[in-house]
Amino acid sequence: MKRLVIIGGGFAGSYIAKELQNEYKITLIDRKNYFEFTPGVPRTLTQPEHAKAIQISHRKYLKNVDIEVKEVRKIGRNYVFAGKKKINFDYLVICTGSEYHSPFKEKNMIISARSKELLEKNKELLKAKNIMIVGGGLVGVEIAGEIIQRCKGKKITIVHAHDTLLERNNYRSQKHAERFLKRNGVNIIYGEKIVKNKGKIFFSDKGRVFTPDLVLICTGISPNYYLIQNSFKNSLDEKKFFKINSFLQFDDYDNIFAAGDITNFREEKTAQNAQRQAKIVVKNLKRKKLGKPLVKYNSTKTPLVISLGSYDGIFEYKNFVITGLIPGILKLIIERREMLRRNLGF
Repeated sequence: MKRLVIIGGGFAGSYIAKELQNEYKITLIDRKNYFEFTPGVPRTLTQPEHAKAIQISHRKYLKNVDIEVKEVRKIGRNYVFAGKKKINFDYLVICTGSEYHSPFKEKNMIISARSKELLEKNKELLKAKNIMIVGGGLVGVEIAGEIIQRCKGKKITIVHAHDTLLERNNYRSQKHAERFLKRNGVNIIYGEKIVKNKGKIFFSDKGRVFTPDLVLICTGISPNYYLIQNSFKNSLDEKKFFKINSFLQFDDYDNIFAAGDITNFREEKTAQNAQRQAKIVVKNLKRKKLGKPLVKYNSTKTPLVISLGSYDGIFEYKNFVITGLIPGILKLIIERREMLRRNLGF
């Protein structure tokens, strides 16, 4: 049986491991020992107990997979180093995802992509009276909705570099989010960036000064590219995303695939798209075993659910938009379905 190594146990990596665990000898390398439903992470800031509902041990649903909870130090043509352990492979899939990039270093800030940080900062959130959210994209809007629902009486300010919230989304989605937030007392500042801080004092590029009790960074993502920057630096584009072909392979290395946020496809970096790419990787690794031609990944617009707390939200697909209670509930249904699939092993 050929050896497949997968780096990253998020939506893409965990799906590939689960689907191929009886067809390849698989090693999954991840920095944590569990899968996490990342769209549910913002809720853990205001509802810490929710973390248990969105996390499951890799070993529970990956019965036939070797799991290494380590940092990848180096990748070669047919091997990786996980910590000090060298692991050879016939095929490799890199699914290292992304993280929010912050230029600031201050203890009263939270990087919203990391549930561990959010859990640790819950008590500080409860104490904070004045909260600043940097970024009015999907995550910034969702976190504001969670705080509105579960932490009454907070002064919330969103500082957003663009002239509308959810700038890549449908106009109806943008206006619904804006109306919802303003109706609940959120101050939205458009067209400004937070560029520096001195302790707890923050400055925008327009000279405005902010003194929040707590800051949440929800700005653009940065791909986790560091593990290939030396070995495969020519496979990175100008924004440090992985340059891959339509079969989700590195052009110069047809035994190395990538899926998820780290790929350079110009599409929303969502869990849904990560899993769509993972499905193509699974198909192509199966076809490689059979000597069949590979299939291409087609990047298309997919449905999107944005939650504004538990009782309001937005469902968007191309020009079709539904707002209100149904999308709010739909987000929870999707979360529970995804976690149930892993708990039951299908």
